[in-house]
Amino acid sequence: MIKSMTGYGGAKGTFGKLEISVEIKSVNNRYLDCSVKIPRVYIAFEEPLKSLVSKNISRGKVDVFVSLDSSNADDVEIKLNRTLAESYITTLREMAEEYGLTGDISAIELTRFSDVLRAEKKEADTDRLCADIASVLEEALLGFEQMRIREGEKLRDDIASRLVAIEKLSAMVEEISPRSVLEYKKKLETRMLETLQSTNIDEARILTEAAVFADRVAINEETVRLGSHIAQLRDMLNSTEPIGRKIDFLVQEFNREANTIGSKGNDAEMSRVVVDMKAEIEKIREQAQNIE
Repeated sequence: MIKSMTGYGGAKGTFGKLEISVEIKSVNNRYLDCSVKIPRVYIAFEEPLKSLVSKNISRGKVDVFVSLDSSNADDVEIKLNRTLAESYITTLREMAEEYGLTGDISAIELTRFSDVLRAEKKEADTDRLCADIASVLEEALLGFEQMRIREGEKLRDDIASRLVAIEKLSAMVEEISPRSVLEYKKKLETRMLETLQSTNIDEARILTEAAVFADRVAINEETVRLGSHIAQLRDMLNSTEPIGRKIDFLVQEFNREANTIGSKGNDAEMSRVVVDMKAEIEKIREQAQNIE
């Protein structure tokens, strides 16, 4: 199936009291260019997440946005600096004895001194956290893939309709080409009659000239190759593999045949048909830029 390179997917997950959100956005690009936006404290997770993306996407500029909300998490613990607290207590008692002060030292009073108590985040299980983020990313990728497939179906239908149009235009040039040879033969006879001013013209010479002209303007080979390219592209449209680059290459062959047909054409009607054919080919080329 055809997949578009443009898409969007998002997912959220809750793990304990930690909330993880992942968004994926992609646009056209010649190759895969993946960027992961994640808080710097989790920068080590960037490569594993990129690897997961590359298993699902082969082409496009992909941006992955990861956010973590731990505001409700109980991952903070209070630690007592025992050495410092004991130093404060010893010093305060010495002051009380030396200056004749009274009163016991309370815990509340002790906490007023800086660094006696400090809040620290609990050490996280990084492997577990990375796996949790990856699971949310996988869910986001599912929605992302579905959107790309829907867009790809539209691209496939559009390209298929262009192929039908090119086939009709190819049939038209095949019909026009013999007529142009007959018209050339009639014009040649008229010119020879006017030049020689006689009804006794060399019919064999006219037939020879017409045959040479017919060979020069014959477009059978080009239309046969064009038909082969159309059949090949139709097969590609049913492929399950990424085909964007292949279509891009094949479209160059379409253009080559159309240009040759145009160079062989010698009347206005064929020129108009070839212009229409090249317009359809160009539209296919533009759509190929959106296909993975």
